Amino acid sequence: MSASPATLNDYLAEKRGAVLARDAQIDAGTAQATDLRASVSAEGRSGVRRIRIREHQVISDSPPSFAGYNLGPSSPELQLGVLGSCVTHIFLIQAAAQQIPLTSLDVEVSGVIDPRAGKPGHEATPVWPHDIAYTVHIDSPAPRADIDALFAAVERTCPILNLLRQPQTIRASVEHSNSLAQTQKQAA
Repeated sequence: MSASPATLNDYLAEKRGAVLARDAQIDAGTAQATDLRASVSAEGRSGVRRIRIREHQVISDSPPSFAGYNLGPSSPELQLGVLGSCVTHIFLIQAAAQQIPLTSLDVEVSGVIDPRAGKPGHEATPVWPHDIAYTVHIDSPAPRADIDALFAAVERTCPILNLLRQPQTIRASVEHSNSLAQTQKQAA
């Protein structure tokens, strides 16, 4: 007799243990905030953006219609992917916490970005991704009321969803150097 393949519900049982452990740390007052960091560098010749987060790398590029080489998803596309990933993850966390069985879970995210934004005749068109929407496809034996409660919990607790919905203050600075001038100065 062969072993049955692992299912999403097997993962949810494992996830529930992690959720309960995290909640215990919160209840005990030992949980701490996590600093998040990412760095991005532009590659010569191609302009590809190499995104580094912890020990991971993602390459971002633009389609040829936006002066790219189509070597990876664009930043707006990545943003939609990040939203979809976060919504999916929070559905899994909440399903594990609420012990709602899931046979499958898929999230589709869509949006619009218009290259004409801000140009004459399109001054009111946003320069950012807009008309963002997501659809969750859930296969579950749970009653609809449980799925509705799950959805409400996700809407309330999904960090990226709520980041996009809430106004933010983002601090910015530019640190300027001129390595060419430094090289020329040293050569003189």
